[in-house]
Amino acid sequence: MTGSQTRKARKSPRSVRRRRGTGAPAPSSHRAGHSGSGRSLELERGALTPFVMLLCVALLAVLALVVDGGRALSARETALSEAEQAARVGAAQLSVASMHAGLTSFQVASATAAAEQYMAASGHPGSAAVVGTCVVATVRTYRLATPLLALVGIDDIPVSASAAATVVVG
Repeated sequence: MTGSQTRKARKSPRSVRRRRGTGAPAPSSHRAGHSGSGRSLELERGALTPFVMLLCVALLAVLALVVDGGRALSARETALSEAEQAARVGAAQLSVASMHAGLTSFQVASATAAAEQYMAASGHPGSAAVVGTCVVATVRTYRLATPLLALVGIDDIPVSASAAATVVVG
């Protein structure tokens, strides 16, 4: 063996120092398995798991609020749109001439029936009433299923809406 070959053969990795004569690793604070404070990393193993689990639950809750909350807002807007249109349909049944002369029970019944038929045809039945020159339409409360919020105990959300349309006499 040449001199350079013997030096290479004698070198050992810096991370593991050997005690002379025993072949066992020398004690070192920089060995794998120890933190800087001297505590074993084995005691800290898995310490991140509860945090990650809590973070996952929180993210799932936010996702449920966004998805099911968005569906609830959309359903509320749809119900309000149906109620507004039903009130307009009912108000269209009232004539300007009858408004000057005073409403008859037939005209009130016709306006109410037209608004209620529109809501039933739209898929969400409701009720309507004529108050003075105004037709008020209310979509009956229905339950919107919430599949993601059901994981935390909220199975459905109530949705309803009410709108009014006034007959304008010129």
